[in-house]
Amino acid sequence: MSDPRITSSIFTRGAVDLSTLRGPAPASPRPGTPPQGGPSNGAPGAPTAGGNSAIVDVTEATIQSDVLERSMAMPVVVFFGAAGFPESDEFAPVLERLNAEGDGTWVLARVDVQENPRIAQMFRVQGIPMVYAVVGGQPVDAFSGVVPEAQLRQWLQAVLKAGGVAVAEPEDPRLDEADDALMSGDLDAAEQAYRKILADAPADAAATAGLAQVGVARRVAGADPTTAMAAADSAPDDVAAQLLAADIEVLSGLAEQAYARLVGLVRRTAGEDRETVRQHLVSLFSIAGPDDPAVASARRALASALF
Repeated sequence: MSDPRITSSIFTRGAVDLSTLRGPAPASPRPGTPPQGGPSNGAPGAPTAGGNSAIVDVTEATIQSDVLERSMAMPVVVFFGAAGFPESDEFAPVLERLNAEGDGTWVLARVDVQENPRIAQMFRVQGIPMVYAVVGGQPVDAFSGVVPEAQLRQWLQAVLKAGGVAVAEPEDPRLDEADDALMSGDLDAAEQAYRKILADAPADAAATAGLAQVGVARRVAGADPTTAMAAADSAPDDVAAQLLAADIEVLSGLAEQAYARLVGLVRRTAGEDRETVRQHLVSLFSIAGPDDPAVASARRALASALF
């Protein structure tokens, strides 16, 4: 499944005008009546036991306080669904469980589209379930339909970061299994495990790095490092020899040297050879990650070499 987030060409900041839903604050409830926005029968998902304040059922009367105002302090995830619709009934409990795990770092605002059609219209809801993230009083991201839990967790991480919430990267036991297979030399099992993670979460940096390491390990298998490096030194324009030498340097902890080698080769090649070298270098970047200072420097050098 592709990334659930709607691209900026379709969903842009401010495209949903929530200001029209702002109205006068509702009157204070009479003594003995439940507060507006609390769990109610017929709302999407089952009412939360204990009255968890991080989960609210939203109406037009409460959207200002429960969504707009609360989003100024923490991210609010608005879930559009309706009781009796299988996908909605299936997805609501997943969001509720993740909200409980979030321990008050974000609010889950549930909207029953049958009881609140005007809110659904303002958010341009065309099918359920649909989920919006609201930060600072504005929708910042959205997706429709049911997505895998791993992908949903990744989306929530991005929403929390956008809302300024410090989040710890979740541990994925599948990643541990893949790493163990890589370390033991079972490259086929490692590749299969990393690809399975990426099928659920295409932007998973750790799995991307692991898959790149599998590629490096396969390419250097059976090569004699001394012989390979000598061959590269004697043939500076031999693309295959230089790529193998760069792989060996990365595995030897000399990543910066490998980057410089391939950037230089990009400068000296053209056409398909240049593109082969560029792609190889980018795959090596993914092993270290985009925040590595050496990668940032090498990317600038690569851009200069290309343009």
